[in-house]
Amino acid sequence: MGNTSSMLTQYDIEEVQEHCNHAFSQQEIVSLYHRFCQLDRNSGGFISADEFMSVPEFAVNPLSQVFSLLYQRLMRMLDGLNFKEFVAFLSAFSSRTTLQQKIEFIFKVYDLDSNGKVTFDDILSVLRDLTGSSMTEQQRQKVLMEVLEEAGYTPDSSLALSDFLKILGNSDMKMEVEVPID
Repeated sequence: MGNTSSMLTQYDIEEVQEHCNHAFSQQEIVSLYHRFCQLDRNSGGFISADEFMSVPEFAVNPLSQVFSLLYQRLMRMLDGLNFKEFVAFLSAFSSRTTLQQKIEFIFKVYDLDSNGKVTFDDILSVLRDLTGSSMTEQQRQKVLMEVLEEAGYTPDSSLALSDFLKILGNSDMKMEVEVPID
């Protein structure tokens, strides 16, 4: 599976299915493999963030606006993905993925330094990306402090994944991209 010129074996397909918690059927994994090979322009077995962002499904997805706003943040998550990591990344957008798995993905986006904690400044940075010039820094800080206080946290709090699960666990989050079957 390291080289994209090779074909997937049944074992490879099952291994990828296991790695992405069965978010995709075997047929979808084969389709994703073909898409991965198309994106991997130099056939090195890895795709760059730019290659990944050329996936048309993200261009028409409502989340594409968030992707463009958080492009730099996602670049570090996307750059240098092999096929297995590519499918695991996409699994966050599968209709078969649980809310908890989607929240875990969102947590990774907010956890800027990958230390397992999200700080006030981490969230403020994402809020800056999302709001651009439509809000002042003071307005962003005020909104964020109100949201944190309502959830029982202070600006000095560091949020762990369990906190994200508690805060977002009852939401009706829709993060889905349909995988076309070849």
